[in-house]
Amino acid sequence: MANLNKVMLIGNLTRDPELRFTPSGKAVAELGLAINRIWYNEQNQKQEETTFVDVTLWARQAEIAQQYLTKGSPVYIEGRLNLDTWDDKATGQKRSKLKVVGEGLQLLGTKGGGGGGAPQGGGNYSERPQQSSRPAQQRPAQGASAAPAEDFQEEDDIPF
Repeated sequence: MANLNKVMLIGNLTRDPELRFTPSGKAVAELGLAINRIWYNEQNQKQEETTFVDVTLWARQAEIAQQYLTKGSPVYIEGRLNLDTWDDKATGQKRSKLKVVGEGLQLLGTKGGGGGGAPQGGGNYSERPQQSSRPAQQRPAQGASAAPAEDFQEEDDIPF
């Protein structure tokens, strides 16, 4: 049986990132994310709901989040679901919370569109380094055709 645990979220931070370090020195950041959903009901009335999600980022992503993101910042998070369970010290009951462990982070700009933390154009930060099986000199230039130049034939009739 196949399994898939993948989450993609776009939302705004509900608080500034909280950066800590493990005893071994690895950075970990906790974020609160608010995701809005807007729809229209049968009477054509606008409806809105907000879902609040806790996100954990590790290593360099955690440091980037703390450096560039503040409360209200728009962000794209890609990751996986994780269920945290613990015993409540006050009541002795088992407690649990569903969280997202971020594996990819993309800064979407600044709150309100002007001034502030995130670099212009945002940034894309993934836990896994991007690698290609082809050497750099064999990769086509960005925006270039993957077909060899000798296979390219220009047509005179342009449909627009």
